[in-house]
Amino acid sequence: MLFELICFGNGREDMAMEVTQILLSAQSVDSTVRKHAEENLKQFQEQNLPAFLLSLSVELASEEKPVDSRKLAGLVLKNALDAKEQHRKYELVQRWLSLDVSVKSQIKACLLQTLSSTASDARSTASQVIAKVAGIELPQKLWPELVGSLLSNVHQVPPHVKQATIETLGYLCEEVAPEAIDQDQVNKILTAVVQGMNANEANIEVRLASTRALYNAIGFAQANFSNDMERDYIMRVVCEATLSPEVKIRQAAYECLVSIGSTYYEKLAPYIQEIFNITSKAVRDDEEPVALQAIEFWSSICDEEIDILGDYGGDFTADSDVPCYYFIKQALPALVPLLLETLLKQEEDQDQDEGAWNLAMAGGTCLGLVARTVGDDIVPLVMPFIEENITKGDWRQREAATYAFGSILEGPSPDKLTPIVNVALGFMLTALTKDPNSHVKDTTAWTLGRIFEFLHGSTLATPIITPANCQQIITVLLQSMKDAPNVAEKACGALYFLAQGYEDVGPTSPLTPYFQEIVQSLLNATHREDAGESRLRTAAYETLNEVVRSSTEETARLVVELVQVIMTELHKTLEAQKLSSDEREKQTELQGLLCGCLQVIIQKLGASEPTKYALLQYSDQIMNLLLRVFACRNATVHEEAMLSIGALAYATGPNFVKYMPDFYKYLEMGLQNFEEYQVCAVTVGVVGDICRALDDKVLSYCDGIMTQLLKDLSSNQLHRSVKPPIFSCFGDIALAIGENFEKYLMYAMPMLQSAAELSAHTSSVDDEMIEYTNSLRNGILEAYSGIFQGFKNSPKTQLLIPYAPHILQFLDSIYIEKDMDDIVMKTAIGVLGDLADTLGSNAASLIQQSLSSKDFLNECLSSDDHMIKESAEWARLAISRAISV
Repeated sequence: MLFELICFGNGREDMAMEVTQILLSAQSVDSTVRKHAEENLKQFQEQNLPAFLLSLSVELASEEKPVDSRKLAGLVLKNALDAKEQHRKYELVQRWLSLDVSVKSQIKACLLQTLSSTASDARSTASQVIAKVAGIELPQKLWPELVGSLLSNVHQVPPHVKQATIETLGYLCEEVAPEAIDQDQVNKILTAVVQGMNANEANIEVRLASTRALYNAIGFAQANFSNDMERDYIMRVVCEATLSPEVKIRQAAYECLVSIGSTYYEKLAPYIQEIFNITSKAVRDDEEPVALQAIEFWSSICDEEIDILGDYGGDFTADSDVPCYYFIKQALPALVPLLLETLLKQEEDQDQDEGAWNLAMAGGTCLGLVARTVGDDIVPLVMPFIEENITKGDWRQREAATYAFGSILEGPSPDKLTPIVNVALGFMLTALTKDPNSHVKDTTAWTLGRIFEFLHGSTLATPIITPANCQQIITVLLQSMKDAPNVAEKACGALYFLAQGYEDVGPTSPLTPYFQEIVQSLLNATHREDAGESRLRTAAYETLNEVVRSSTEETARLVVELVQVIMTELHKTLEAQKLSSDEREKQTELQGLLCGCLQVIIQKLGASEPTKYALLQYSDQIMNLLLRVFACRNATVHEEAMLSIGALAYATGPNFVKYMPDFYKYLEMGLQNFEEYQVCAVTVGVVGDICRALDDKVLSYCDGIMTQLLKDLSSNQLHRSVKPPIFSCFGDIALAIGENFEKYLMYAMPMLQSAAELSAHTSSVDDEMIEYTNSLRNGILEAYSGIFQGFKNSPKTQLLIPYAPHILQFLDSIYIEKDMDDIVMKTAIGVLGDLADTLGSNAASLIQQSLSSKDFLNECLSSDDHMIKESAEWARLAISRAISV
């Protein structure tokens, strides 16, 4: 193999020819040639990474090479720097940082040189690769000259170089956090980008690249948006770009406006009238991609105002972070008619395509957001449109009227909507069976679903569904399940919400008389030849699950019969032989749906003694089927089958132990499944279910389980979301096996301590991070709680004394941080109680010395949340007992 002989210098020419040939072969239509080339690339990368990366950058920069090999060279280089999975990304970053400085310099020089290439594909790929390198290096204070050299490229150069440079600046803003670039450079980047957008920039490609780059740079412009003159200038240039003769530039300019609306809502007041003028013109007259973004602007303003009003519940004080300007309320009289017009612009085949998105859909979605923003005020503006169009001869008008009605059902008060819905309901049920047009039926079924979702349930004063209309509603929905797949799927959805509204109605349910018929219709829908279209099969099973969940004791016998039906279906999928890959995919999906259905049935029947007994007659058969499903080794189904097993363990209790010898290997496989981390997380949850079911009978499996959990925690490959449930699982195991947990203390406690330290000091502005930190803290606290409770009243409690100071320190630090949510607060005060309860007088002086225990306890005792209060009452008792001993 030639690559093994490579050394820089002598072999350079051969190497370059060889790389070109391999890159071209890797794109061959002949799969053998392609596979061989891919193998060669992989081998080269593994044997000499610096030479591999350098040769790719040389290939990308060489003007005499074919565009196809240059483009692929760039893509392979980009993939060597970045990956979706966090652990892989981390490895690639470390690998790049550890390369020899001179190699990196040569690669970077090649990349910058490529920005002047005459081949646009090569330039564009180089832009992306430069941004990836910048994303690694700039935060480390490396490559400080990059931004300067790019900015110097923007002046007095051929337009294609200017375009590529601005594109690079845009990608750079996407890859790098604003704090990694100093403000002076940020200002220069924004100046270059905004100048490139100006109407006096002659080159269209430069204007387009600049407008797209601004979109990525919006987050960098904090300081500039706080300055009136700079903000005015940016807004003027963006608004002018929305009037460009080029459709792509107009679209990109509106994308910038959408981003500005979400990022700098509080700065919009001076521009909102002008924005309304240009967006409404675009919605009415411009091409669809532009009109869609113009509607998106108003949707994003709704999102902002819904959030602000939700956070402050409408009570604004001078302290509110962001005031609400009520832009939507002010725009209502003009905005609503504009959106209603879009509803009449449907496409003939719009529902057939799953991912379809068009003007009518965007308008309806925005109308729904407007309804959530302004509540009752929208109703009088939309009703005339509905009344005028609902009976028209043209299907578009009937469908638009129905869509408008369905869109405004979330937001306004039930008092405002109930009388209107009562009038409309009969009309809609007739339309669903009799309207000649499939689009109208589809939207009608969707609207009925929205009525049942938002205006039906035990909390509403005036019921929409009465003994007088219940039968007609069910008859119509079941009949519609035989309609075209898209209509049948929406009818299932309506039935889903209908059933959900009866979840807490007590011993009898209005659905009881129809239960058998409903279940049969849903099963028939899953067997339709065309059930794979429009998600119909999935919708039918999801609805069946909801019908079972909301069923009462009166229909328990029928739910027990359903166990056999679902087992037979599952058995059939396991018997199918020699399937094509397409058929196998469908079979896997069906197995997942059936396992999900079994889980719901097991939970339902396991919840009361008489039905649990009936269910347990089938537990051996269910378990055998689920073990056969595991043997198929498919991740999606594994997750659903695991959840069913968790439900079965809960229902069977200590008797579940007889299944453990056969099941244990699959439990271990699930815990080892780093790749499909959801499967791993679900398996960890099932370990908890099994511990609760078996108590100390789980002991003989604990060595294996704990070993695997500790391995999971030490792995940097495991997705972070699985760590909190693992800690929590320690608590479940300790509760189940009590003082036998002793042998795991020396491994588990240090892990808990280091995670506790990490989570106590993660103050973060990012909502997602705050949420994760809280779930991590909760997992750690649940572990401590389980361990204390497990050791309580055992002679071995003194083993826990050395850990108490650290645990109290952890409680202090999270109390002082002031960013815990209610769930963490409840668990934390519970742990303080557990510590006092288990360690007694040994804990008394430690608790008295603790910085914040007293304040924390008092705060929890005066909480409005009765769960927190209850935990705190118990903790107070435990602490006073410990202190008085």
